[in-house]
Amino acid sequence: APPAPAMRVPALSLLLPLSLSLLSPRGSAGASCPPGCVCASNLLSCSRANLSAVPAPLPRFASVLDLSHNNVSRLRGDWAPARLPHLRTLLLSHNGLAFVSTEAFGHVPRLRHLDLSSNRLRALDENLFSALGELEVLLLYNNEISAVDRTAFEDLARLRKLYLGRNRIARFPLELLREGSRLPQLALLDLSANRLRGVPSAELQALPAWLRDRLYLHDNPLACDCPLFQLLARGHRRRLSAVVDFQEELRCIPPGAGAPVAVLGPEGRRRLNCSEAREAVLEAHLGDRVTLGCDSRWQGVRSRHWVTPAGDRVVGDGGGNASAALLANGSLELRALRPEDAGTYACWVAGPSANETLYVELLVHNFTLHGPHDTLNTAYTTLVGCILSVVLVLIYLYLTPCRCCCCRGAEKAPAPRDDSINSSVLSTTPNHAGGHGEPCGGAGEGSGGGSGQNGRFKGGGTPPLPPRQGPKAQRKVSDPDSVSSVFSDTPIVV
Repeated sequence: APPAPAMRVPALSLLLPLSLSLLSPRGSAGASCPPGCVCASNLLSCSRANLSAVPAPLPRFASVLDLSHNNVSRLRGDWAPARLPHLRTLLLSHNGLAFVSTEAFGHVPRLRHLDLSSNRLRALDENLFSALGELEVLLLYNNEISAVDRTAFEDLARLRKLYLGRNRIARFPLELLREGSRLPQLALLDLSANRLRGVPSAELQALPAWLRDRLYLHDNPLACDCPLFQLLARGHRRRLSAVVDFQEELRCIPPGAGAPVAVLGPEGRRRLNCSEAREAVLEAHLGDRVTLGCDSRWQGVRSRHWVTPAGDRVVGDGGGNASAALLANGSLELRALRPEDAGTYACWVAGPSANETLYVELLVHNFTLHGPHDTLNTAYTTLVGCILSVVLVLIYLYLTPCRCCCCRGAEKAPAPRDDSINSSVLSTTPNHAGGHGEPCGGAGEGSGGGSGQNGRFKGGGTPPLPPRQGPKAQRKVSDPDSVSSVFSDTPIVV
């Protein structure tokens, strides 16, 4: 046999096991895939594998790790000994998880989706999720959480969705929603099916509409009061999904009654006897002074106060340096408007038999009334005026009706003066230049602009006389071939 083919046999024997390993069901790195798990590309699924601890070692290429439906009851700080820089999604639901270490997420800093739902967590400790600076979705629903540390969600600057429904939370975590809070990008907060007995209606009313639309409060034992009714009634009028989609589940417990009633249902409206809030919209500019009216329909008002968008209560004149003051007629005066003064103002009125709330939406334009806005209008007006002036000048120059100017252009140069045998010497009648002139461009007009003796021109006639000065127009010339009397005082005009 030739030597070349004999040398190929060892090479093929080495390539065959390598190719089989690449085709292994465990993926491209079969030895790195934990037993009982399935590795597919960058996905690692260990769901329903009857695991009591996180398998080790974990492949570094994993982007999604599914450990749901197992028996992992404790998540220690060393569950991932090596750093997992590519892990984006971690699923730990349905594990009976009762303990999570504050150092559990130190090795997965790029995590964006964390599912800890349907477990047995009872408390969220201090700085529990602070290492997850890129986390966007956090699922904690269907646990036993009753205590939430104020710093549990510290440094979650990118968190957009937080699900805390079906727990045992009794205090509303208002610090998560206030402006400049720990969660600046939060767009959805689910607090449904907890143990909340009251909500800060005035401060929730001042929240932006996009956040109120994703604030779920249904299935809580809320106490019935008019601020709660007006908060939900306004959300229903604005078609907020958190109110419209769960209208029947939004119930409250009336004073002295154990059976909850639907807040927006007929029974709830009758039991609460609250009037729905009215709204108004007012626009202003920076530096303006505006007055927000509180035109209540009640007479004999017992008390009245305003609540600003920041949640501050205004009950009287705050002094000469205060930006807001309550006037004697119940209106609110705002001085020297600033951008942060924009928002929803609420006027709370205590009437003789019921209370009433009036809302005023204040829009503050980001310029002064005599600032760049007026400058822009002035420049626009000046530009339009210039364009109109140019158009009028062009019309005057090119579209003005011709008044004999074309006739002057058609005049011939005067011929040398000499005696002509064709000129008439018998007529001494003037040229009647003093009569009313005809239009210079009329029919039957001769090539010359002047009039000869007796108002005629001949083919080889004498040159025209100089035109008469004055406003009178020149006469129309006669046909040189027409038959007329040379003794006539009046020329024949064709």
